Amino acid sequence: MITFIVAGIVLLALIAITVGIVDAAQAPKRRMLAAERRARWEATRPYEFEPALLDDPWDDD
Repeated sequence: MITFIVAGIVLLALIAITVGIVDAAQAPKRRMLAAERRARWEATRPYEFEPALLDDPWDDD
């Protein structure tokens, strides 16, 4: 019984290590893809990201 519990814990640890390695290997691609998507999204909404428009003169309490 204890052997099955230890084997299960070892299996979970191996799966976690494998997922971590695969995730670390693919992270740069996902970051680049996310940056490209964000740039395209921001390009369609330039008025929302203008620094001058973010300053609200009515909020000078």
